[in-house]
Amino acid sequence: MVKAIIEGLLFLKGSDGLSYQELKEIIDIDDDELKKSIKELYNDYLNNTNRGIQLELLGEKFKLTTKPEHLNYYKKLVAEEQESNLTQAALETLAIIAYNEPITRIEIDEIRGVNSSYLIRKLLIKGLIQEVGRAETAGRPRQYGITNTFLDYFGLNSINDLPKVELPTEKLEDNETDLFESRYKEKNE
Repeated sequence: MVKAIIEGLLFLKGSDGLSYQELKEIIDIDDDELKKSIKELYNDYLNNTNRGIQLELLGEKFKLTTKPEHLNYYKKLVAEEQESNLTQAALETLAIIAYNEPITRIEIDEIRGVNSSYLIRKLLIKGLIQEVGRAETAGRPRQYGITNTFLDYFGLNSINDLPKVELPTEKLEDNETDLFESRYKEKNE
């Protein structure tokens, strides 16, 4: 019976999902019984190939999701492919936010070298980013961070699943210094 309750709750909650703690509080059962029921429900979906949904833990929330092996059928139902919705500029802005959150629009603009206001609004509307606070600088600009929708969109369990990026900061600084010195010498010679 607990499995059926969990399934119904997750269905009602939709793409928002429910955390372990939320399930525990709503159902009001002990940890062992809840863990056992979640595991059984997960295995029920996993072992039954005749089902079109599965139980996943995404962004610390349990969610009922469609099975990826049926993606071609889902694409026929939905006019627009999810993967093609974001432009290169939007993906770039999203990556900057994901790797640097919390971050302000001005900081994003400095990294990109262009105004990002439109892209930030677009990502807010899509629910991929959210306002996470205010910076302690003059004017207290809004700071942005990613959402659970971002994690779902890219199939991540947490922000820690993002690929690690190493920037060659020393070489970049040396090249900039050399470039400056070479330009300076050319003008003085």
